[in-house]
Amino acid sequence: MNNNLQIYNTLTRKKEKFEPIKPPYVGMYVCGPTVYGDAHLGHARPAITFDIVFRYLMHLNYKVRYVRNITDVGHLVNDADEGEDKIEKKARLEELEPMEVVKYFTDRYHKNMDQLNVLHPSIEPTASGHIIEQIELIKTILKNGYGYESSGSVYFDVEKYNKDYKYGKLSGRKTEDMLENTRALLGQDEKKNSFDFALWKKTDTKHLMHWPSPWSEGYPGWHLECSAMGAKYLGETFDIHGGGMDLLFPHHESEIAQSNAARGHDPVKYWMHNNMITVDGQKMGKSLNNFITLDEFFSGNNKLLDQAYTPMTIRFFILQAHYRSTVDFSNEALKAAEKGMNKLFNTIELIDKLKPAIKSSIDVHQYKTKLYEAIDDDFNTPIAIAHLFDLSKITNQVNDGKETLSENDITFIKKLYIDFVYEILGLINEDDNSGDDELIDKLMGTILSLRQNAKQNKDWVTADKIRDELGKINIKIKDTKDGAEWSID
Repeated sequence: MNNNLQIYNTLTRKKEKFEPIKPPYVGMYVCGPTVYGDAHLGHARPAITFDIVFRYLMHLNYKVRYVRNITDVGHLVNDADEGEDKIEKKARLEELEPMEVVKYFTDRYHKNMDQLNVLHPSIEPTASGHIIEQIELIKTILKNGYGYESSGSVYFDVEKYNKDYKYGKLSGRKTEDMLENTRALLGQDEKKNSFDFALWKKTDTKHLMHWPSPWSEGYPGWHLECSAMGAKYLGETFDIHGGGMDLLFPHHESEIAQSNAARGHDPVKYWMHNNMITVDGQKMGKSLNNFITLDEFFSGNNKLLDQAYTPMTIRFFILQAHYRSTVDFSNEALKAAEKGMNKLFNTIELIDKLKPAIKSSIDVHQYKTKLYEAIDDDFNTPIAIAHLFDLSKITNQVNDGKETLSENDITFIKKLYIDFVYEILGLINEDDNSGDDELIDKLMGTILSLRQNAKQNKDWVTADKIRDELGKINIKIKDTKDGAEWSID
């Protein structure tokens, strides 16, 4: 088993040798999406970043339990303790049940992740499915004196906690610098300090999602879910916790505080954070209304796009930058990524056509060391890709008769490409089945058109039969105001 992996730990702000708590087992928790809208490029980056971590650890023969949560309750629109729940807001706009919104956008998220060839996590728990665990965690925090009840809600006492531990050690913030300039805001009068955060919120009659608790009918605070589910599935201390840099404060900072308050120690050994996707230097996200959904990238249907881009182009574009660096979106960068990726795939095809020589004129074995050193250096995918391009150049030189490779060395570089391009970087050659996908889309378009005609003619028997027969082969039909959509269930 490789022992050279170095991970940059956000907590210590330095690279550290990766030494799992209980080798060969590795526990990894990554904050997944709040499912109230379509996934965009900002969602793709953490998914792909930690997919690389997951893939590489398994490549090194670690046994990995990868937990990625789905947030379906408690995440409010201003990421604080006031305002409307993001899921509920969408549900009210669409006149749906909150869990209909959750199911719809979770399915679409999963579809996008499959398109990006992101491996499924070992466990994908939801916040609403772990209310009991969250209530029990609150009880322990209260018992240990780090929380307080106020008007049916429960808050974490940051000032009290900071006297015994250190709130802000992950993000570098200090409680004395957190000025109490928000106490006058609606609902802040319930708190001792403005920077105290909610563990449990009492509902009003307008709230759609609520559960009974010892304190009130209400719902858990956003930060609580990961602390409860991480401990349930990975233990009170586990190896890796990941997510976007935007979650570093207050979400991950509060997770550390909750775990210390309840159990007396930090929950995680290595904290990892991917950086942002930017557009003209600004973070890409829903709040800034500058995001492009993944479906729009794949179809080209967005005014910011010059063309459609395949899922693998998006994946390769993200992998061309180190996960801790920002990535600035541009059509030029995406086109360059597409060109570079195709070069790698063409190289793999060219390797099969090379004519072996009796002996090699160039040492290709050094590239195995270089490739592993790159990924071992905090998952440095751009350096690994640069080495793959160097191998591509050598392959072309051999094909042109300028260099020679023995049969064993040709087999050697082909395996390197398979291991790193396909297994570790997770790239797939979409041209291999693009024709089949196009044919399926056309067939489904024809079937849905026939069903729509039947409905317009009030031939409900035929319309229902088409829907039911498709359902038997796991194709789900969802009627919309604009017609119908299909998905594989």
